[in-house]
Formats: sequence, C-alpha cells, structure tokens
Amino acid sequence: MNIMSAIVVFVIIWWSIFFCVLPFGVSTTYEEQGPHIGPGAPSSVNMKKKVLITTAISIVLFIVAYLVITSGYINIREWALGDM
Repeated sequence: MNIMSAIVVFVIIWWSIFFCVLPFGVSTTYEEQGPHIGPGAPSSVNMKKKVLITTAISIVLFIVAYLVITSGYINIREWALGDM
C-alpha cells in the first residue's frame, strides 16, 4: 500500500467514524431548558472530544485494515481480475 492509498483509506475511515460519533451526547436547548424554548442547535457539542475519540478509533481500525491489506489475505486485484 503506497502513501496515497493509506491516506485515502484513513480519511474514509475517519469520516465514517466521525459521522457515527457525532450524535453521541448531544442535547438541544429544548431538552435542557424546557418547552418554552423552540427546537434549535445543540447546547453543548464537545467537538474536541468527539474528534479525539474519532481519531483514536480510526487509528485502530486503520492499523487493522493496513495489516489485512498488506498481509495478502485479501487481494483486491485478484477479485477484480476474477482469478479466485
């Protein structure tokens, strides 16, 4: 796996995990302050914490993906050419 492929795989994993982690722990101002406030933006997003969690999970998943790809256990080129 060359460096550009590794970067692309990591970015895809990172964004996928980020969108999964993003809604965790979010509460709106409506939920916290009562029904007199209309629905709106989240009161506290904790974006720094979510980015750090996403990065940690992505690093672990990238290492697993890298080891599987470089071990030759899964060979995508054989699948593409039909040489199974």
